[in-house]
Amino acid sequence: MMSRPYLSYFGLEGQGAGGGVGPTTGLIFGMYTLGTCLAVLLAGPISDRFGRRGGMFVGSVFCLAGGITVTVAKDVRYLKGGRFLLGMSAALLEVAGSMYVCEMSPPQWRGPLTGMFGAIAIVATIISGAVTIVTGRMNTSASWRIPFSLQIIPAAGVFFFSYFIPESPRWLMSVGRKEEGRAVLTKYHGNGDDNAPLVALECKEFDESIKLDASKKPWWDYAGLFRTRSDRYRTFLVFLLACCGQWAGSGLSYFLVVLLANDHIDTQNLRLILSLVSGIVAALGALTGALISDKVGRRAIWFWGNVSCTIALIISGACTAKFGAGGYNPAGSNTAIAFLFLFNFFYCATYVPLPPVYTSECMNFENRANGVALYTFLASAASLVNTYATPIALGAIGWRLYFVFIGWDVFACVLIWIFSVETSGRTL
Repeated sequence: MMSRPYLSYFGLEGQGAGGGVGPTTGLIFGMYTLGTCLAVLLAGPISDRFGRRGGMFVGSVFCLAGGITVTVAKDVRYLKGGRFLLGMSAALLEVAGSMYVCEMSPPQWRGPLTGMFGAIAIVATIISGAVTIVTGRMNTSASWRIPFSLQIIPAAGVFFFSYFIPESPRWLMSVGRKEEGRAVLTKYHGNGDDNAPLVALECKEFDESIKLDASKKPWWDYAGLFRTRSDRYRTFLVFLLACCGQWAGSGLSYFLVVLLANDHIDTQNLRLILSLVSGIVAALGALTGALISDKVGRRAIWFWGNVSCTIALIISGACTAKFGAGGYNPAGSNTAIAFLFLFNFFYCATYVPLPPVYTSECMNFENRANGVALYTFLASAASLVNTYATPIALGAIGWRLYFVFIGWDVFACVLIWIFSVETSGRTL
């Protein structure tokens, strides 16, 4: 969300729409995606070569560099460069971090804990939203420099703590450090009991899986994702999840203040407050999805979550079409906003907790790092439509963009119903 000083400082167009729209803003947003797409090609190999902690550490270095660059930005070139570095950090942190949480979690907690990994990002959005309400009243560059600088804090935390947290026991065993891996399992899965049944079972499973898979390929080889029919089907599910998640309509939330302007929310401060409320609703959705993931299953969450997103978007889009662009109707505009918030709830309940755990569960150990990296690459490539094309489309067709996403959502529901499989309750 963009304040007036931000728009005027960088000479961005679309100031009257409540937030920047057009090709310049699209390019700034798109640099993040470009950085992610490039870095993700190395994210899997880095996480396999240097461990999950090593991948998170490298990601935090890029995040620190990117956060500092956008905070001290003097012109649009700084924003593009900083966003590119932040995109690179996102690839490394998402790949290494999601695998770390999934592999460190006890089997009975894998769904909720991995889901929480994504939900924490929503909490960060709430914090940044609250900060922008305060800084949005400023008439200086501090109104956007302060929110940008907040990115440095979590990056510094990962940079520091990645040295002290335990390494993934699966990775330790895969590189021959079996005693260290067993010690981690004993402490965190067996409550200190080396003879705990769960520890013995996991060690046996890891050992058999690694003997079967890990020795087949060098760390840089992605061919394993397509070697057999089973591998190709697993990869297809990752591809489908990436496209469904990115094209469900989440791109609209990046420009919520613009949509609120279409629905006659006229003051910038009120738009910022409603954007914060939307973030809180999204966080509740992510938390709900994480908590019910194991109970209802991954496939059910995916399908019914996407159906719910489609219905909410249809109602919000229809109300915006009838009441937002034409005559002012408070009830109609409020309905459009309410269902846009409901869309955020259903979207985050589905596509925040699902990708980290589903991609890890779809892939065997041999292909897990590269599979998660591939998901990140595909999601980033699909997101390029959101981050570059959405602001241009909003400027060109306005509220009609709703129906582009609705058309895809209907098609996605059919694909999910036909091709998705259940992965909860399976071993890693």
